[in-house]
Amino acid sequence: MMDLKTLIENLKNEGFIKKKEVEEAMLGVDRKNFVLSEFENEAYIDEPLPTLNGQTVSAPHMVAMMLELLDIEPGNKILEIGTGLGYNTCLLASLSRNGYVYSVEIDRSLYLIAIEKIKNYCNFRERIFLFNRDGSGGLPEFSPYDRIIITCGIPVINENFIKQLNNNGILLAPVGNNYNQQLLKITKMDNKIIKEYLGDVAFVPMKGKYGFREK
Repeated sequence: MMDLKTLIENLKNEGFIKKKEVEEAMLGVDRKNFVLSEFENEAYIDEPLPTLNGQTVSAPHMVAMMLELLDIEPGNKILEIGTGLGYNTCLLASLSRNGYVYSVEIDRSLYLIAIEKIKNYCNFRERIFLFNRDGSGGLPEFSPYDRIIITCGIPVINENFIKQLNNNGILLAPVGNNYNQQLLKITKMDNKIIKEYLGDVAFVPMKGKYGFREK
């Protein structure tokens, strides 16, 4: 049976984990603790897993890839849109060392589970702030952020996120339609915006004011 160490070793061998800091964070935050109990036996398989209401926990390779691209530095203030069950949230807090993570989840049931999982399984919980609200326009009252990660598909990057990104900050988001997106990396350098499209991805669609219209 697969275990956490084997999963991380496989991700290293496949080139998804390059930085020692990302390897250490993913070894230190056990994915098994951040999935629903009925999927614990599948926690170390490199696939997305269902949560509630059509949402998922991203596949480990996608989590690793986005953490690598964010290039988190100690002390970074991070905004995460889409807490889910708190797995990525805890990883972000681990990588930011003494920095803070502000995470927004629109789904009340997911938010309540994430609170419990972070309380019970995350050693960095004192540096994590969770919000149950529409995060499709960001979280302006605590901006600017050094890093912003959006873990659901969005139709466009709205200006709210650009305004909330610190100078020399990085934003990652899947941009496209309800089913397929391109992973977009935005870097704000000297207050100029640099965009890089980094390949096809498939995330669940964003809900809320600036998300996709529900049919």
